[in-house]
Amino acid sequence: MIDLLGYGAFFLVNALIFGVLCLGLNLQWGQTGLFNVGVAGFAAIGAYASAILTTPEAAERIGGFGWPILAGWLAAMLIAGAAAALVGLATLRLRADYLAMTTFGIAVTIQVVALNATALTGGPFGIAFIPRPFASLAETPIAFNAANLALTAAVVLGLFLVLETLTRSPWGRVLRAIREDEAAAASLGKSVNFYRLQAFAFGGAIMGLAGAMQAHFIGFIAPDNYLSILTFQVWAMLIVGGSGNNRGALIGAVVVWALWSLSSLAVGTFVAPAFQARAAALQIVAIGMALAVILLVRPRGLVGERATVSRDVEALHDEGAPAHEPVRD
Repeated sequence: MIDLLGYGAFFLVNALIFGVLCLGLNLQWGQTGLFNVGVAGFAAIGAYASAILTTPEAAERIGGFGWPILAGWLAAMLIAGAAAALVGLATLRLRADYLAMTTFGIAVTIQVVALNATALTGGPFGIAFIPRPFASLAETPIAFNAANLALTAAVVLGLFLVLETLTRSPWGRVLRAIREDEAAAASLGKSVNFYRLQAFAFGGAIMGLAGAMQAHFIGFIAPDNYLSILTFQVWAMLIVGGSGNNRGALIGAVVVWALWSLSSLAVGTFVAPAFQARAAALQIVAIGMALAVILLVRPRGLVGERATVSRDVEALHDEGAPAHEPVRD
């Protein structure tokens, strides 16, 4: 029973960290309509930034400044957010399909840099000895996982409340209006590109925080942790949970991570070791089938977004913006 509780806490920590990634993507895509396929890249930036700043000094690479974990997390958010802002300045004027290809290419580039910049990132060997929260409890797995679960849940709750407040604010209403009709939002006197840049940078900062949290929970990172499959997982989680809804983002993360973990357990239990590598592809098949079924049964996801766009536009009019007629395609 104790082992089961310890694993349950371990599972939830990982699921909630994925939930943070989903919250960042939901701000970009669910609220603003920015098609970011570079989630893994921003998570990698946050993970490596925090790891370099908080690890002990190492002769084989740059870094090892020994910062506190909390300072590393805050720095990860700032660095990932700044990187997202730079990417946004160069790409957010592109159409959705071109933006997707660009962000995907940037994520691949970040992973390649992590793989080859050995003096900074450790190259293919990664960075080890990353300080872990509550490391003194590591010899007691259930206590260690429970303490990390409490910390992760507190971070997720705080982030959720902040995003819910922003979503209901005039700023959030502008984002949704931009998502639905950029021309209409611009006709109301809103700077579309500036709001899109804010959402993209803030979402990237949240993804950087998630990468840093995962790095410190595991205690080791390597370039293989940030392949395109990570972006696929996060997108599946958001779509299953319900794009445009912060609760849906968290629920989708837990549901899809449970499916992913159970499929891994099934492969390890019922498939002979010689065939497990090939059978691992069943995980993607399982996620794909679940995604298809959920979209057929609940097209908006498990917790879909409420239809609030018309009220958002009316609220923008009430704020005193020029009341021009929306431009329709």
